[in-house]
This record gives sequence, C-alpha cells and structure tokens, in this order.
Amino acid sequence: MKLLILIGLVLLIIAVHQLMRVIELSREFKKGNEWSPTDSDNSFNGKLMLIVGVLFFGLLLWQIDRWEDNSLPSAASVHGLKIDSLWNINMWVITIASVLTNGFLFYFSYKYSGKKGNKATYLAHDNRLEMAWTIVPAIVLAGIIIFGLKYWNEITDRSVDPNKVTIELYAKQFDWTARYAGKDKVLGLTDYRQIDGGNSVGMDTLDAAGFDDIIVKSEFHIPVNKEIEFKMRSRDVIHGAYMPHFRAQMNCVPGMVTEFRFTPNKTTAEMRKDPYVIQLMAGINEARAKKGEEPVEFDYMLLCNKICGSGHSNMPMTIVVESEKDYNAWLAKQKVVKTIAAK
Repeated sequence: MKLLILIGLVLLIIAVHQLMRVIELSREFKKGNEWSPTDSDNSFNGKLMLIVGVLFFGLLLWQIDRWEDNSLPSAASVHGLKIDSLWNINMWVITIASVLTNGFLFYFSYKYSGKKGNKATYLAHDNRLEMAWTIVPAIVLAGIIIFGLKYWNEITDRSVDPNKVTIELYAKQFDWTARYAGKDKVLGLTDYRQIDGGNSVGMDTLDAAGFDDIIVKSEFHIPVNKEIEFKMRSRDVIHGAYMPHFRAQMNCVPGMVTEFRFTPNKTTAEMRKDPYVIQLMAGINEARAKKGEEPVEFDYMLLCNKICGSGHSNMPMTIVVESEKDYNAWLAKQKVVKTIAAK
C-alpha cells in the first residue's frame, strides 16, 4: 500500500511538471510580453497596498485594545516605576516611528504607482536628508541610552543601607530555596562540596556566621518599604531569577554570586485590592473555571525565565510582601540552620 502511494506521488509530480512545461511553451505563441505590468495592474496594486495599510493599522489598534488589559499591573517597587517610565517612552518612540514609516510606505505605493511614460527621479545625494535621518535618530537613541544608564546606575547603586534585608536565592533543577541572614545580618559561607540531603544549599558547616541563617522553601516573605538585597547562586545550570511585578531580573550562574536589590512599595494585600488586579484575576479565574480548576488569588511570584530543563515550568515560588511587623513575626517562627558546628 505504501509503495502504491509513493508511486502515485511520483507520477503526480511528473504530471504537474509536464503540465507546467506545456503552459510555458504555449506562451511563446502569444503576442506581446505577458509579464509586463499595465497601468491598470499598477493602479490595482497601489489601491491594494492602501487597503492593506488600513487593515494593518486597524489590526494594530485592535491588538492594543484586545491585550492591553492582560499586561502586568503597575510596578510594585521603587525602581520599577522608573523602569515603567522608560518602557513607556520607548514604546511611544517606536510607535510613532513605525506609524510614520509604514504609513508613508503604504501611501507612496498607492500615490506613485507606475504609469506608462513616467520615470522615477533619481537623487544621487542630498546632504539635508542625510543629516536629518542621521541626527534625529541619534538624538533620540542618545536620550534613551542616557536615561537608561541613569536609571541602571540608580538601581545598582551599592550604597550600604544598614537596615537592608539580605536574602540568598539558590536555584537548582527544579526549585528555589531562600536563605535569610540571621541576627548578625551576614550570610554564612557556602561550599558546594558539602551539599548533601541535609545541606541542600551547601552551607559551610564550620562558618559561625551561618549558624543563625534561616532557610525556607515554597514561599519567602519580604517587608514593604525596605531595601531587599538578593544574592543569587545556582547549583547546576544558568537560571533566571525573574520577579516581574518588581521589574527585577538577574541570572543565577553556577560558580559565582550575582546580586540585585530593590525596595517593594506595595504589600500583597494592597495589590489584591487594586482595581486592575481584581479585573485581571477575574479573567484568569474565569479561564480556570472553564478547565474545572479552582480560583486563585493574586500573588507575587519568583520565576525562572531561562529554559533550564524539562521541569522549568515547575519553578514558581510565591513572594509575600507585608508590613515590617508581620514580616518580623513570620521570620521569628522560622527555624535557624542546624549545622554540625552548631550541634
């Protein structure tokens, strides 16, 4: 049966080839050049380009209206507000440039469609045009870069805040572990050679600075309006510590420690009362209900945004932002690390 199908396909290909050959030979008997476009052809194509342009911009506006309510809520960190401002500026610049360039492209295709006897004017060089499309983009890009560097320097400022909360995010296939510095506000040293079933993050069991550290799984808590310093490590491959609501992302690289810091400015409870978040979660729960799944509440999440293996999608970790009083009460209930030296 398979052989018959194969033979049939081969014969069909041969038949199509012979048919195309017959059509090609028949064209030789026709007068005139069949492939030369006429004025009516050019006019039709010009109008068609104008219609395509209208549809293009119409679809663009529809997409913006359709998906605008599915974007992230406003930033929940101090530096995130600056990131959002820079994003908005970039989007306005890109949108204006795209509308102008594509608008002219579609319109000119219609306005200057080919006509018999017309010839295009060829300009070898125009200093004014060259200056315009060199200087204007350069000024715009320089402004974006300057603002971007300014914000990045502010975000990565290493000025010491004595009241900061220090947390280590330890990534491995396929979960996260959070480790808090204890009362001494210093994270204990680590040694990958000491990783085992009872020491999953490789704590150096001889370093006294780590005896009061706290290790938590599944979720971690941070206080609102207080600087949080993250130190990030990976056991195996590159993971991406991504906290979208705080506009924070940093790679976790095996063999080195990377850092990021931000100050959250909205608690989890406050975000759950935000009208946009309520609307967003209503849509999510409506989709979950259609699948027979239970409704969920809004939570800040720590995600991995690197495709780190088959269990990549299982790495979300809940982040709880709360008042400093509630944070201290939660932290007091957590158990400190039990090392060999502590015993």
